[in-house]
Amino acid sequence: MKRRNFISLTGLGATGLASGALSAFPNHSFASGSIVEQKSSELHGSVVIAGGGVGGCAAALSALRNGLDVVMTEETDWIGGQLTSQGVPPDEHSWIETHGAPKAYRDYRNAVRNYYKNNYPITDAAKARPRLNPGNAMVSALCHEPRVSLAVLHDMLAPYISSGKLTLLLEHKISSAEYSGNKVKALKAQSLRSGRTLILTAPYFVDATETGELLPMTGTEFVMGTESRNETHELHAPLKADPDNQQAFTMCFAMDYVPGSNNVGNKPAEYDFWRNLVPKMAPAWSGKLLDLSYSNPKTLEKKPLGFNPDGSSTDPYLNLWNYRRILAKDNFTPGAFKGDISTVNWPQNDYTLGNLVGVSQKEFNHHVGRGKQLSLSLFHWLQTEAPRPDGKQGWPGLRLRKDIMGTEDGMAKYPYIRESRRIKAEFTVLEEHVGQENRIQVAGPAAGKIAADFYDTVGIGYYHIDLHPSSRGNNYIDFSSLPFQIPLGSLLPVRMENLIPANKNIGTTHITNGCYRLHPVEWSIGETVGLLVTYSLKKQVIPKQVREGKQLLSEFQDFIVKQGVELKWPKP
Repeated sequence: MKRRNFISLTGLGATGLASGALSAFPNHSFASGSIVEQKSSELHGSVVIAGGGVGGCAAALSALRNGLDVVMTEETDWIGGQLTSQGVPPDEHSWIETHGAPKAYRDYRNAVRNYYKNNYPITDAAKARPRLNPGNAMVSALCHEPRVSLAVLHDMLAPYISSGKLTLLLEHKISSAEYSGNKVKALKAQSLRSGRTLILTAPYFVDATETGELLPMTGTEFVMGTESRNETHELHAPLKADPDNQQAFTMCFAMDYVPGSNNVGNKPAEYDFWRNLVPKMAPAWSGKLLDLSYSNPKTLEKKPLGFNPDGSSTDPYLNLWNYRRILAKDNFTPGAFKGDISTVNWPQNDYTLGNLVGVSQKEFNHHVGRGKQLSLSLFHWLQTEAPRPDGKQGWPGLRLRKDIMGTEDGMAKYPYIRESRRIKAEFTVLEEHVGQENRIQVAGPAAGKIAADFYDTVGIGYYHIDLHPSSRGNNYIDFSSLPFQIPLGSLLPVRMENLIPANKNIGTTHITNGCYRLHPVEWSIGETVGLLVTYSLKKQVIPKQVREGKQLLSEFQDFIVKQGVELKWPKP
C-alpha cells in the first residue's frame, strides 16, 4: 500500500489517544483530509511495540534505558499482560530469587515486595522477611494482586513518560500494517474508545501481542497449533500437524470469603451446560469439569483436590484456595482485611471449546464470552454445590472480587492465552533441545542432564513443559525439561528484517512453547529484544547480521551481559 493512501485512511488527527492513555502528544483538531492532519496523525519512534504485556514492557524498559524513543500500544487500560490484565500471578522456577532471569526482572520483583512493605499495613514479622510472599501461595514465591504489578510497572515507566521518551497508547489495537518486501513501514493503531486512528512509524517494530497479531498483517511467515512428528521429530509431537489444535485459554477471576454471609446471586446463563460437561479428551478426562478432581497432568489419572476458603489444610489433597492466593490476611495487621483473596486459574476453568488465535473478531468474542460463563459457573458451583469437609455443600460466603480485576463482571480484563502464532524463525527450539527424555534419545544419557548449548544464547529460563488440554481434545502433556537458553535465532523471522517477536510468538514449537511461555521467560525475551533494537540501530546493521557476524554477536552478548542479562546456567 502506498504511504499517502495508507495515511489518508485515518482521516483523523492526533486526538487518537484513548481516555487514560499516557502521551506527550497535544490535543489538536484539523480539517478533515488536510495535509496537516495527515502529518499530525503520524507518531514516530526508534521502535514501535505492539502489546503492553510482560514482554512489551520489558522490551520498552530496556530500549528506554538505552536512550531510544518508544511508542507502545496496549489493547486494555492496564499494562502488564499476564501479571495484571490477565490476572495470573507469576509462575516461576525455584532459583528465581538469585538467578535464571535478567536483573530487571528481579528489580521488578523486589519493587513488588517493597510496594507492600511501604504501602500496606503489614505485620512486623512479614515486613522483616526478605522474601515476602503477599499471598503465602503455593504456586509462586511472589503471589500478589494485579494492581500492585500495575503500580510497579507504571513506576518503572513513569520517568520515560514524563520525559516524552515513551508514548503509551492505552486501549489501542493495531488494525493494519504497511509493509514492502522484507520490511514493515508502518502500523495503524485504532482507539478502542473513540475509533480514531494513528499511524505509527519506526525503524523497528516489535510484536508483543498475546496472539502474534502483527505476523499475518505484515506478511511474516508463521505457524499455529501443532506441528507433526515427521516435521519436528519431537517425541511428544502428534502424527499430524493441526493449526487449530491449540491449548486452552482461561478467564481468571478473584474471590474472597466472608463466613456467615450469603453472596449467592443468580445462576449464570450457561450454568447447567458447564455443570454437566464431561470434557471429551484423549486420554479421557477424570469426570465432570466442575468437580474437585482433575486429570493429573503427568499421569492423566484422576487426582482429587481439596477446597476450603478458610485456608486450612485439606490433606492429603491440595487446597485450591491456597494455590494462587494473592493476599493472605495473616501477613497484615489484624482487622486490615476480612479474609484472604485468591485467584482462580484452575483446570476447572480451562476453556477448550474453541480457539482465540487465527479466528475472526466475532469468533474471538464468542469464545471469550463462553469462557466467562465457564468461570462464572465455576464460581456459582463453589458457592452452592462444592463438597465441604463438614459434609455440607457450597460456600455461600464466597464473594466475586470485581475490584481486584478492575471489571464490572469480575473477570480478568483479557483472557490468559497460553499459545500464539509463532514466527518461522532462523532457528526453532525443538523438544530435543530442552526436553529431558527427548535429549536422552537423541544424544544419550549425558544430554539428559543439560539442555542444548546455543552459541547465540541471549538469555536463559526454566519451566517444565506444561501443555494444558487442547481444543482438539488432547489431555495434558506435561513432562520434564531442563534449564534452557534462549537462542537469538529464535527471535529472528526467516525473512522480515525489522519485525521482532517479544511474547509467546518466538521460534518455538507447540511442544516447546510449553516451557518458554511463562512470566520470567517472556520478560527475558522482551528485555533482549529491546537491547537488540538498541544495538542494531547503534551499529547500523539488521538483527540477522548480529547473529551471522562472529564479532558482532560476541559484542552484542557482552553488551547485554553488562545490562544484567544471563546467558548460561551454572554448571550442574
